[in-house]
Amino acid sequence: MSRLADTPLSVLDLAPIREGGSAADSFRESVALARLTERLDFTRFWLAEHHGIEGIASAATAVLIGHVAGATERIRVGSGGIMLPNHPPLVIAEQFGTLETLYPGRIDLGLGRAPGSDGATMAALRRDPYAGVEDFPQRLEELQGFLGDAQPGQRVRAVPGQGTKVPIWLLGSSGYSAQLAARLGLPFAFAAQFAPGYLFEALRLYRDNFRPSAVLERPHAMVGLPVIAADNDAHAEYLATTARQKFLGMIRGRRTCAKPPVEHLAMTPMEEAQLQQFLGAAIVGGPETVRDGLETFLEQTGADELMLNTDVYALEDRLRSYELVAEVWHS
Repeated sequence: MSRLADTPLSVLDLAPIREGGSAADSFRESVALARLTERLDFTRFWLAEHHGIEGIASAATAVLIGHVAGATERIRVGSGGIMLPNHPPLVIAEQFGTLETLYPGRIDLGLGRAPGSDGATMAALRRDPYAGVEDFPQRLEELQGFLGDAQPGQRVRAVPGQGTKVPIWLLGSSGYSAQLAARLGLPFAFAAQFAPGYLFEALRLYRDNFRPSAVLERPHAMVGLPVIAADNDAHAEYLATTARQKFLGMIRGRRTCAKPPVEHLAMTPMEEAQLQQFLGAAIVGGPETVRDGLETFLEQTGADELMLNTDVYALEDRLRSYELVAEVWHS
């Protein structure tokens, strides 16, 4: 039996807004993707908190999670992630306690430390520039208290939220969250979909320092991974130019909506190297190439679960990519 066949696969959706499209289109497409991947037996469907970014529509993450959960039946829906320093822990507990009450046993709460925005947007969020640098463990402990069983004499309670025990994951692209997740005995998700450089060190730190907890007996590491599958390698490479244009725009200081694929993408050698820093873990190709790539990645990382992000321009190409991945996964 292949390692891939035994590995749960999940979905990371950034609710991308296409050039010429709208946020409303994005929400409809997120629902279509969630319904398809539920039928294909994917485990989770996570949405990420970003603010003020022209091409991403998932700013009100908890609202969108509820919309997707309401449009599906079984797949777990959650955050990949909520940026904890952007919000009071009580508010997050109330939001996710509400979601868990509406959709019991189907909600995940993945937490990150980054602002998910630029400096000006951080200021508009009223986020302390130093939030999450030193106080993240304290904020996390407070949030856990609001989601756990009420304690004697507890004056402030999350209603709803208290006692829902929504599963918490720590997300990261460095060693900080890996070590904190290990110390607290929490599941850990690494963001190799945009920052693969520290992947192996973060996984080592997590596994070497893991302490069993009430929620987890042994380490559980999920890895976010860019994957684009198409009927053949050439077409997959063509579709991948949408994601490459997005990251090139970031490198050049411009954030834009998702652009249509192009036959040729001009860049300097330095830009090509920078692009590799973002997308170095990407698996792009036809079914055999994708199968081999996923098997190799699992052998190299020992990941317990993979969360795939497929950043292409057209909905039909995104749906087709997940269908092809499911075919090689189930075969």
